[in-house]
Amino acid sequence: MTRLLVVGAAGRAGSTTVTEARTRGLRVTALVRDPERYQAPAGVRVIRGDVTSTADLERAAQGQDAVVAAVYDRHADPARFLPSAASALSAALGVADVARLVWVGLGPLLPDAAGVPGADTGAFPAEHRPFTRAHAAALDVLHAGDLDWAAVSPSGDFESTGRRLGGYRFAPGDFAARISYPDHAIALVDEAVEPTLHRAHAGVIGVAD
Repeated sequence: MTRLLVVGAAGRAGSTTVTEARTRGLRVTALVRDPERYQAPAGVRVIRGDVTSTADLERAAQGQDAVVAAVYDRHADPARFLPSAASALSAALGVADVARLVWVGLGPLLPDAAGVPGADTGAFPAEHRPFTRAHAAALDVLHAGDLDWAAVSPSGDFESTGRRLGGYRFAPGDFAARISYPDHAIALVDEAVEPTLHRAHAGVIGVAD
């Protein structure tokens, strides 16, 4: 049975990943900042930890087969927080001998059908550029390390209704494309247990199963 650590399990992407993994019978450990405020599904082991702490991540990753990282902190400066989280994960998983990391990426970094990243087009809002640059810096950290990682993001954005279609497909960047958090979680867990992407970032859109 696959043992999966979900980092940032209390957020929307993290919580749906935990649910998807448990539905498949995986042994799940959830790393959250505040366990008292996190309602874990039955059978989930919960650990308190800071996603930028190498020591906390190393402790949580011991004995795991793979890690899904859905990291976000609205109170932190993303330019520092996201690269710090990527750096801590890279260091901790190496020590804990966990080879596979699946990172929740950001769609505007993906090339569109013409090969142009959405963030580089005139249609991309200027106010979103700092957060996008922070995600790009985090990917640079992962590229510099030795982990077998995959970044999986919506090709465009998340579907606000959260409607589950039951499937997904890979697709280039497209601002109009949508995927629900539950369908995105299917892709995250797939890449954790049966990797197809290696040290690469890919986008997904929701499709009916």
